[in-house]
Amino acid sequence: MAEAISKATTIFTSKPPPMLTSVLLLVLCILGFYTLHYPHPAQSLSSPETALRRYRQIFLSSANNHTLASYLRVLTQHPHVAGTKASLDTAHYVLSNFKEMGLETRKAQYTALLSYPVHSSLSAHFTDGTVVYFPLAELTESANVVMPYHAYSPSGSAYAKAVFVNHGTDEDYVALRKLGVNVTGCVVIAKKGGLPRGVVVRKAEAHGALAVLLYAEGDKFRNGFERGTVMSGVGDPLSPGWAGVDGGERLDLDDSEVLKRFPRIPSMPLSAEAAESILGSLGGAQSPPEWSTGVGGVGPGPTMLNFTYQGEKRVVTIRNVFAVIRGLEEPDRYVLLGNHRDAWTYGAVDPNSGTAALLDIARRYALLMRLGWNPRRTIFLCSWDAEEFGMIGSTEWVEQNLVNLGSKAVAYLNVDCAVQGPGFFVGATPQLDNLILEVTKKVKDPDSEGATVYEKWVASNAGINIQRLGGVDSDFAPFVQHAGVPSVDIYYGRDFPVYHTAFDSYSWMTNYGDPLFQRHVAVAGIWGLLALHLADDSIIPFNYISYADQLQQAYKDALSKVLHGGVSLYPLTTSIQELASAAKEAEDEAKILRQQETTGDSVVLKKRALNDRLMLAERGFLDADGLQGRQWFKHLIYGPPSDYESKLVFFPGVADAISGSSRMSRKEGQAAIQHEIWRAARAIERAARALKGDLT
Repeated sequence: MAEAISKATTIFTSKPPPMLTSVLLLVLCILGFYTLHYPHPAQSLSSPETALRRYRQIFLSSANNHTLASYLRVLTQHPHVAGTKASLDTAHYVLSNFKEMGLETRKAQYTALLSYPVHSSLSAHFTDGTVVYFPLAELTESANVVMPYHAYSPSGSAYAKAVFVNHGTDEDYVALRKLGVNVTGCVVIAKKGGLPRGVVVRKAEAHGALAVLLYAEGDKFRNGFERGTVMSGVGDPLSPGWAGVDGGERLDLDDSEVLKRFPRIPSMPLSAEAAESILGSLGGAQSPPEWSTGVGGVGPGPTMLNFTYQGEKRVVTIRNVFAVIRGLEEPDRYVLLGNHRDAWTYGAVDPNSGTAALLDIARRYALLMRLGWNPRRTIFLCSWDAEEFGMIGSTEWVEQNLVNLGSKAVAYLNVDCAVQGPGFFVGATPQLDNLILEVTKKVKDPDSEGATVYEKWVASNAGINIQRLGGVDSDFAPFVQHAGVPSVDIYYGRDFPVYHTAFDSYSWMTNYGDPLFQRHVAVAGIWGLLALHLADDSIIPFNYISYADQLQQAYKDALSKVLHGGVSLYPLTTSIQELASAAKEAEDEAKILRQQETTGDSVVLKKRALNDRLMLAERGFLDADGLQGRQWFKHLIYGPPSDYESKLVFFPGVADAISGSSRMSRKEGQAAIQHEIWRAARAIERAARALKGDLT
């Protein structure tokens, strides 16, 4: 039967003719699949729970790697930087596919400040009198690939000695200072490490550098240039905290709030090949052994670099597009799946492996709808624009819809680079941990015959490791850190050597990343199945016991290791206990309601009330005042610390206070840390009270 269903459902790689639809529906009705939310419940062939399971089986069995490949091929035919005609063409492609599938569609457009290169040059002047002019572009078939640049870098030039700073961290500058190396007045060369590129530039600026060249190591594609943004924060810099709608308020480009988002010295990417040529010519002190770079001297000089970058900032129109599947029983509750569309170059991995998966999920959902399925809750399929410049499309939309998201959004499920290589990785807010584990048990592993993703995940060296969402590296950031929406981020493969280069192409994907597109199938299966559970389960499958356990075991223990005397963790201890108690009560209540077979008004209302509490508890972690100096970031459990070298990957306010305490007296520092601990404790208490649902 499963084989017959699989063969039947693969017919729907595009919208089928009406006669074919009718025949397939008749076949599936006979097999017992055409049941859930059928207009005549009395004629249903099975219970709603059985029907849901069957629809989920159809969803998984209707995967088609050839269809995924065809989507990706079209999406990657041309480079499509946000704000360009090619980017608009990809928006039309996604929207037209949604429409052809018979889905309700909508668009949301904003004006935003983006940044583009005009001219750049780099030459090295060696002590023997020779001069090397470095080509600042990859050799590709298309002349439409944007030249390598850092978005929002100021224009500027420098003729100065080169100096190597390893990853450009505070620790690296301390090591250089011990060697007697001063980078003031130099052109800094840094190797990509754990810091965001914008932070690397700002640290170099703080140490007196004139410009920064940033490269990424790699054995292959050594002449690739890693493009990216150096702007701090997320969203359109001209509309911080509100949506950049046409005719709306916009700050001036020279406003202090705008200017502080950008570095003040120019920077640009450098290929590994060019970097090695320059670094091999440096003299001065030997690099510290812990850098393990193979570099000899770190400089400064004697090699001189002549560097010029000219860019322009332009206000352009960006476009998000959506498909909407209306919920039947709870249309005012939203499950959102999102992926960004814009790319620095062709974007086969980043982001269109995810866009292809999103389109395939849409295709399969459209199939289920033709078979009679309608979700309990409304599903939004979101295609974001201008993510590469700082999550701009998603942030503007979240800011515009903040109240409705705060009261109605169940969860946001993000996929950016769906497939980078082997190995399953996922990040999530902890109430989704159990659901992730259950879903991965139902999806076939793409690289192991006869195993599930869960089984391969458990057997891997790292084992089960669900990361948390405190970074600002994809579109989950505004949902978690500004709106407090439970979220997931899914991807295959940790890193890939053509990241943000002109080699991130369809050819690379078919030769290296996922030749058979089976990893695409796995990501789409996990992503879509998570959404089906969140949209259809009568009780939202959140488990806050997992959240309390994370706070109790990992966070409290790790925090105690970085704190010194004079600071009490008691507020956190008691608030976490309160959350654990509320989570246990909610889980017990959910078990009782799941066992009740009656569907009377009383049970329906009880489920609705519990679901609201499960949905809203995450909002309790938000604080209206946000993080100090960075008010936009509201979440006190997950968010980026101001010091990216902090040992804490949670409690960003506490992490900031610990970092800042070194510049205060001991008493003032302890008071600042204690205040942030109290703030975090109060946030946890708010979440616990939201989960309980009663007033004090």
